[in-house]
Amino acid sequence: MLSIFVAEGRKKTEIAKILDCDRSTIHRELNRNAPPIHKRYYLPHKAHERAINRKSEAHQRPRLKDRAVRNFVKAKIRLGWSPEQIAGRLKREKTDRTVCYEAIYQYVYTEAPELIKFLPRRHKKRYPKGHTRKHRKSHIPSRVSIEKRPKYIEKRKQEGHWEGDTIVSKQSTDSLQIVVERKTRITRLTKLPGKTSAVMSSTAIGRLISLPQNLRRTITWDNASENVEHLRINKALGTKSYFCIPYHSWEKATVENTAGLVRRFFPKKTNFAQVSREEVRLVESLLNNRPRKCLNYATPNEALNSCVALTP
Repeated sequence: MLSIFVAEGRKKTEIAKILDCDRSTIHRELNRNAPPIHKRYYLPHKAHERAINRKSEAHQRPRLKDRAVRNFVKAKIRLGWSPEQIAGRLKREKTDRTVCYEAIYQYVYTEAPELIKFLPRRHKKRYPKGHTRKHRKSHIPSRVSIEKRPKYIEKRKQEGHWEGDTIVSKQSTDSLQIVVERKTRITRLTKLPGKTSAVMSSTAIGRLISLPQNLRRTITWDNASENVEHLRINKALGTKSYFCIPYHSWEKATVENTAGLVRRFFPKKTNFAQVSREEVRLVESLLNNRPRKCLNYATPNEALNSCVALTP
């Protein structure tokens, strides 16, 4: 009704009497929710949108109000520091200008989006805190959760425990399969014509079957559909398979870290159809012959050879 009365040119006092409310109520409504330029027009659906947007923004408050903290955050993010590293450094310096890393993330995504490109992951959109995307029902047969994986595997004292993942590209259907052994960090990197479960399982079997049995114990996967033939892999290799909790990729951190190293050679938007198998083998060789601090600066190949030498 308000939109009709405004369109008819009625005065606010008259409208207030008809609607049985105070004139100031009409005045506030028109000031808040009428178009910013043409105040004579009032459209109810647009007014409702403005009210909803105002309500959603009402609880938001500016982040990093302190100029010194804000400048420190900007400078360190541009150097490649993560928000967690920045927050930790501020706390370590024992200043009274500490801030939590969540506030830094909120500042970047709401007030300084030009800094997103300097973040480690560079996601254009950040899901709200508490957002979940859980599988309602597992599509993987005989799936065993990583929560049931023996705890001693976490210690990396025993060889033969692998993690697998897939590196994909929006530019082509070709992909890369990557499997990494947790103790030695030995990597098997293979180019695939697509990412079907049949191709993935056949490739994993082909790359690991030649290893001695003590180097084929378990494989930890994510919940992607290409891993549904894990039982076929287990039968051929004599392994057991475990699966991360959905969207908990950090539970297979070894392969995730290795995928990051591979991305140095094949960054995002790489068209894998244009990458030769020789190039992929070269990257695999470079990774396996690179000294690793976690191996006391031995190479993965050297670590693997020492495990093979212990085979009875």
